[in-house]
Amino acid sequence: MLAAGGVAWLSYLQNRSTNDRLLNRNYLNTHHSLLNPPQKPPPQVEIDHTKPSTMSEPPPPIEIHPPLINSSNPWATDLEDLARLYRCESIGAITTRTSTLRPFKHDDAIHRYVFFNPSNHQASDSTNPAVEEASRRPHQRASLNSLGYSPEPLSTYLAWIRHISTNPHSPSRTRKPFIVSVTGTPEDVAQCYRVISLSTVGGIINNLYMEINLSCPNIPDKQPPAYSKVALVEYLNALRQELEERPEFPRIPFGLKTPPYTHSSEYHELISALEEAGDQVSFITCTNTLGSCLILDLEGKNILPGNGIGGMAGAALHPLALGNVATIRRMLDEREKLSHITVIGIGGVEDEKGYRRMRAAGAGVVGVGTALGVKGVGVFKGIEEGLKGEW
Repeated sequence: MLAAGGVAWLSYLQNRSTNDRLLNRNYLNTHHSLLNPPQKPPPQVEIDHTKPSTMSEPPPPIEIHPPLINSSNPWATDLEDLARLYRCESIGAITTRTSTLRPFKHDDAIHRYVFFNPSNHQASDSTNPAVEEASRRPHQRASLNSLGYSPEPLSTYLAWIRHISTNPHSPSRTRKPFIVSVTGTPEDVAQCYRVISLSTVGGIINNLYMEINLSCPNIPDKQPPAYSKVALVEYLNALRQELEERPEFPRIPFGLKTPPYTHSSEYHELISALEEAGDQVSFITCTNTLGSCLILDLEGKNILPGNGIGGMAGAALHPLALGNVATIRRMLDEREKLSHITVIGIGGVEDEKGYRRMRAAGAGVVGVGTALGVKGVGVFKGIEEGLKGEW
């Protein structure tokens, strides 16, 4: 039986469709000038000038406790997903699915995911299985997806975050941070930063961080920017320019989401870019899915649509993710100007043992992706109970 607060929260969720439409429309109207800037500067936004930010200051750190979060994934797509995660007392922050300034063109016939057993490659009976179906086959601990980005734009996620954070019936005791995952061109990402930063003015929404996803393997004919120093520096310089031109705007921590690197030269591209232009980076999310992977059924047919190729995650990715976390942490610590950067370790964590391995490898915060889709939000409670308070 639900407590009174839970009943009220459930009622809020059941009425979310109408509320969201109004909320999103109001938010879009309010921020239209930011998403479509005119030739002349818009009227000055009321900003607190008492603590202006300067580039000489170190970047703001991320503060997440417990140091356990969800990764940016399909199970953090809509309002109900985010509200469910917000209610979970076992995680210290919520990450949204990666969004863009304008809606990504999602095609449900193409953008799919599947779970599979990494030992025998047996996959789920259908693509996009719900948690209820996936949880009946706990040995299918890995995933493959051909997804792109969220069909919801950034403005929608900020509206949802505002709604969740200010809802009087929210059972959460504190306002947890939200890690808003975004992507786009360097100019788009700088604009995302501006919109997210302005969302914190007035204190209605606070504790927002921005993750820049530069590592999705499923965008056709586009190499993930995180493999290239030149591309990374372009993004970092765009953000630096944003910070320099608007020092009075609230500073929010931002970080990069990297792909699973497999060669030393790829790590050096990242570190070299950070040394040149990344002194304002607060965190690195490590790692995204591994691209160019394929799962076939017993008849040798593709399980995912099209050519069947997608990004792999879950248990099969775990050793590579641990190696990435350990290598990046070591390389950051070897450079004093980068040692402040927190590493968020993601890839194949499904229980307290995986959590401990990630922490031992150097992760300051640990994320869960595929296991959330298989086990539901209860996976976080299981990790907490297994740790017995030893975060």
